[in-house]
Amino acid sequence: MKTTITIFLLFFSLSLFAIELNKENRDPQYVESIVNRSQKIVDKLGITDQNVTENVRNIIANRYFELNDIYEARDSKVKKIKESSLEGEAKSEALKAADHEKDAALYRSHFAFPAALSLYLNEKQVEAVKDGMTYGVVDVTYTATLEMIPTLTEEEKAQIYAWLVEAREFAMDAENSNKKHEAFGKYKGRINNYLSKRGYDLVKEREGWYKRIEDAKKKK
Repeated sequence: MKTTITIFLLFFSLSLFAIELNKENRDPQYVESIVNRSQKIVDKLGITDQNVTENVRNIIANRYFELNDIYEARDSKVKKIKESSLEGEAKSEALKAADHEKDAALYRSHFAFPAALSLYLNEKQVEAVKDGMTYGVVDVTYTATLEMIPTLTEEEKAQIYAWLVEAREFAMDAENSNKKHEAFGKYKGRINNYLSKRGYDLVKEREGWYKRIEDAKKKK
């Protein structure tokens, strides 16, 4: 009973604690765009507490701002290096260092984000936020793969899903939509190679899938 009361009081206090939106020195139109994008993700989580809703929205928006800051810092350093008098190996090493700094910042940010969300959301809701920030590619790709190859074993399904979830972690850190899709593209290639080695003819499987779709349309 004591534990239940403690958890309730903790959650209640968290719901009252306001997460500030990191909007200082940012273009108001950009801020508005990010807040609206974040709100659309939150709207699908089924949160009923308005304070929690705003806090989660601001955590998501701040994550977008943080990613933007990390990549802008990288781009600024790269620009200075390219405009400097550095040449050859020294220039190459400086560019690598700028990229390593970016990766280190992303690494720290990557794990802090779900930790912040978990103060307000359950595991399923945190997953939904990740999907919302990566265009739902995990579910779309996984569903399409199962429909294309209905004979997949449970082991194969589990492996495919695990790789897509792993791809999502990289996609979440990507700097733009193209890079997010590139992250998934690498894993889709891995999945295709895996299925080919398992004996699936992907060309035939895809043709059969398209035919089933067309047949279904004709029956409507």
